[in-house]
Amino acid sequence: MYQLGWAGRSVAGRRQAAGAAVPTLAGWVLGVAVTAAILGTPYLVFAYHNPDLHLVLDSLDTSVALLVSYLLFGRYRRSRRLQDLLLAQGLFLLAVAGLGMTLSLHLLGLHDGRSDVWLPVGLRVTGAAFVLAASMTGERLVTGRRGRATALLAWMVIMVGMILTWVGRSLLPLAMAPTPPASAQQPVITGHPALLVAHGLTAICFAVASVRFAMLAGRRFGLNDELVRWLGPAFALAAFARLNYVLFPSLYSDWLYTGDLLRTASYAVLLLGAAREISRYWSAQARAAVLDDRRRLARELHDGVVQELTYIRSETSTLARELGTRQRVLDACDRALDEARAAVDALGRSSDEPLGFVLHRAARQVAERYNASLEVELDDSVSADADQRHTLVRITREAVSNAIRHGRADRVRLRLTGGEQGRQLLVQDDGVGFDVSQARHGATGYGLTSMADRATSLHGSFTIDSAPGQGTTVAVTW
Repeated sequence: MYQLGWAGRSVAGRRQAAGAAVPTLAGWVLGVAVTAAILGTPYLVFAYHNPDLHLVLDSLDTSVALLVSYLLFGRYRRSRRLQDLLLAQGLFLLAVAGLGMTLSLHLLGLHDGRSDVWLPVGLRVTGAAFVLAASMTGERLVTGRRGRATALLAWMVIMVGMILTWVGRSLLPLAMAPTPPASAQQPVITGHPALLVAHGLTAICFAVASVRFAMLAGRRFGLNDELVRWLGPAFALAAFARLNYVLFPSLYSDWLYTGDLLRTASYAVLLLGAAREISRYWSAQARAAVLDDRRRLARELHDGVVQELTYIRSETSTLARELGTRQRVLDACDRALDEARAAVDALGRSSDEPLGFVLHRAARQVAERYNASLEVELDDSVSADADQRHTLVRITREAVSNAIRHGRADRVRLRLTGGEQGRQLLVQDDGVGFDVSQARHGATGYGLTSMADRATSLHGSFTIDSAPGQGTTVAVTW
């Protein structure tokens, strides 16, 4: 049965992994469609002269890149993954290469079409290379001095780039013509060959990183890593933006082309991923706070109520056997202890555990208390919501306890299955059995009414099959 459970889980995993690649596929389709449109429809106008909007988009893209870089660096400080660190530095370089570097070079008087173009180009290529490297590092961790040195790489690149640009500014070639052509109907491939090669290299880095992150999102589907899921489509759009900058040199003019829109779209997708990552983080923090409070309550119950009940039971067991209340008090203590331990277990455990594992643990705790043998046959693909899990755990504990204490069973079998007829929980024992109709009408304390009422809340069925000398089978179907 375990094999069936894992098989069902692997099929669901493959489906979720395939679904994780859908956003990346959509990004590629959009990039191809936009690029094909500007190449195949020469009579449509794709360019608009709007310096103010160009500045707004540059500022927006820079702000988003800095935000996501900061978020990734925070992830790195928690996870110590090299991937998060390289991504943070790559996006930081892309942000600096935008509006910030342009303004800095303008203030330094280096706005001659050489320094103010080649330095940002170099930073963008390096940033794209960092992104590509991040997509290939996997789960590698960074610690110690190596981590601190790696964290300074981006700043070192910026400083070295500025020094080289300042020293060799007179040797740099003119990257673009003083007035780049503002064609709005057909591609105009112009600029220094090295500039075109730089755009091409950047596009290749982003394209490969997009595919790699899509594959990584598929492998991490169970970890709910929202940010990684949206890196694939974001870098796909960024790759096509660089390709469009080769066709239309709008990055260095006041004209808006499709490359600018695709670049802003890529940062918008990054912003969406960042927003979902922040939301997931705070949701996890809230769940952690609730779990901590539940664990505190569990400790209070264990150290208080459970200990007192244990003391009462030990004292009651020393009373004379002739006293008629002795056994009734012991039975009441056993029930109270079982209820208290069930509450401690429910409060102190995570709700993410598989249903089969939770039921196995609950049955094992009761069986070990009475030195009985337990057999399990569990399908891990069977699931239930939080309320159903609680109800099934209580039924399991009650059924196993009754089988051992009242049925005097030496062996109990727990079985959980799922199929077209619904999900089913079976508790079978080899005890002395009993007359079901007499027990129901006679209120013998087997807890049948309690289990039946709990099963009703599952909107399912509850059956008991037993006879004197033939054991008992409790079945819950929902």
